[in-house]
Order: sequence, then C-alpha cells, then structure tokens
Amino acid sequence: MDEKTKELVGIAASIAGHCQPCFIYHLKEAEKLKIPLEDIREAIEFAKAISQSGDKNMVEFAERRLKKR
Repeated sequence: MDEKTKELVGIAASIAGHCQPCFIYHLKEAEKLKIPLEDIREAIEFAKAISQSGDKNMVEFAERRLKKR
C-alpha cells in the first residue's frame, strides 16, 4: 500500500474510532505528503458513513437484545 493510501486510511480510522490524537497525527502526515484537501475530506466522509451506520446498527442491536429479556 502506498503512503498516501495509508494516511487516508489512518484518517478514516481515526474518525471512525473517535481518536483525536490519531487524527491530528495522520492529518499532519497527509499534509507532509501534500495529499489534496479534497481527498482528505473524502476519507472523512467515508469514515462518517461507516461510523453512523455502525452507531445505528448498534442501537438497533441493543434494542433487540432488550426485547428478549
């Protein structure tokens, strides 16, 4: 995997994982590599979609489990 892809994955993972220090680190590395802001924003939007889907699915899962009690 090339360095640009690694940093974009790092940015997305830090967003999905809610890790602010990780985001700062990977954003700085992306800036060093001169990754376009548009690509960084796309990675963030991708991570937001994954995170929101996971959050929604987790809430639905919890509700189903509570109904079984």
